[in-house]
Amino acid sequence: MIASLRLVLAILSGVLVAYSYEPFGYWFLAILGISALYLGLMPWPRFGQTTRPFPGAGFGSLLGFVHAVTCYLILLPWIGAFVGAMPYVALAITLALSAIITGAVGARIARSQYGFLAFPFVYIAVEFLRSSLPFGGFSWVRLAWGQVNGPLVWLASVGGPALVSLAACLTGVSLVTFLVTRGSPRRVAALGFALPIGLGGLISPSFANEDAEDARPQENSVLVAAIQGNVPRLGLDFNAQRRAVLKNHVDETVRAADDARSQGEKLDLVIWPENSSDVNPFQDPLAASSIERAVRAIDAPVLVGTLTRDEVGARNTMVVFAPEKGAGEMHHKRFLQPFGEYMPMRDFFRKITDLVDLASDFKPGDGPGVVHMAGIPVGVATCYEVAEDPAYRMAVKNGAQILATPTNNATFGFSDMTYQQLAMSRLRAIETDRAVVVAATSGVSAIVHPDGTVSQETSIFEPAHLIEHLPLKTSRTFAVRYGDFLEAAIVWLGIMLILGAAVRRPREYARQHLNNGE
Repeated sequence: MIASLRLVLAILSGVLVAYSYEPFGYWFLAILGISALYLGLMPWPRFGQTTRPFPGAGFGSLLGFVHAVTCYLILLPWIGAFVGAMPYVALAITLALSAIITGAVGARIARSQYGFLAFPFVYIAVEFLRSSLPFGGFSWVRLAWGQVNGPLVWLASVGGPALVSLAACLTGVSLVTFLVTRGSPRRVAALGFALPIGLGGLISPSFANEDAEDARPQENSVLVAAIQGNVPRLGLDFNAQRRAVLKNHVDETVRAADDARSQGEKLDLVIWPENSSDVNPFQDPLAASSIERAVRAIDAPVLVGTLTRDEVGARNTMVVFAPEKGAGEMHHKRFLQPFGEYMPMRDFFRKITDLVDLASDFKPGDGPGVVHMAGIPVGVATCYEVAEDPAYRMAVKNGAQILATPTNNATFGFSDMTYQQLAMSRLRAIETDRAVVVAATSGVSAIVHPDGTVSQETSIFEPAHLIEHLPLKTSRTFAVRYGDFLEAAIVWLGIMLILGAAVRRPREYARQHLNNGE
């Protein structure tokens, strides 16, 4: 009976955390979800002589896994939009395996009066490992992404997603500890619950200094357009569709130029999405002339997403095309999505399924993450890169004054994927104190201000463009300067707690047997 109740709590915790992410965005549900998970791991009063008051490490492992797999099965169905349910379910299960550590160690730590102070570090250490290993990990499921609408998101300017995840976890475990315990831990738990939210509230006013509703020109600002050309799906073969996508973006750029001129203004920068020209303009004269037409119409540099190839191999590339100068600086995508943009251990996995041949074979870039458009340094994180901490931090350190997230979400249809990704751009805006221009082939495209607010966004699968004055900034937040070191400290403390829990159990077992004279 008690075991069943703990399993129900694990399932409930996964559901609650999943609904903290966009497009639902109920940030407080993540805190309640972590509370439910920790309650399932905590000692309970004895309900009879044979009932254990706490779960063992083995059952804790099960609770951690059930929590995680429930969350990911709700969060990631969009993975299967192109390849079917099997890879999506396999990914959810694989990601959830790391939570076995969270549950096993958490079950031991929770027996301590002040275990709630240690558990968040264990949780973040496992989250870091899941986001890093294997093959670069999968950072899409970090707890922080679900906090973009809450007060804890402001901690991103201090420590990035790692600190936000830590604060959300600490708030959750402190809440349940305060509610169910007595004595001195109760008072500490009250502080652990209130402090992160209070700090977030104190930090937010100092960064919320841009009026997202005010589109009037500002000092040190640029007039930027995000172009969403849309993606036709019916009645075209592959090659014809690629050319149609390019034409759509050219036509929408012309409309954006006309709209700006009708307001008596001239655009400074134009951002196209990833894959907006899947026809390589360096090999296809027709594609090159189409892009030139758009650049002439707008009379401003355009950042174009295309596919290129060099001596290293195929590249997912963003290229600056400028009036008179033509093609200029490039950003080759550095952080590639495993099993999508490249296939690790292709020969091995082909023995399991031929779906591996749907994966591309792109090669990662090694550039600075910045391109210059009309002399303005623009930081670029293409699609999946926005989930990776180094992408925008590196760009800002290399001088980026404004950021762009060009993305292609058309494969995933009307799923939640594009909204989850937009939440990441919002958190990155706060983390770096930079405006972010999100340009998607089929939506959602958006204008994100340095305070994380979205002033404009498009609908999915419609041609559209967004035009707005955005600030150029040169400051560096604490997260940009020292976020990597802070995250390393959090993770290493978590790893030491994990190792400590692993070695303490054998010592306790040996001590018990010595005391029994065995």
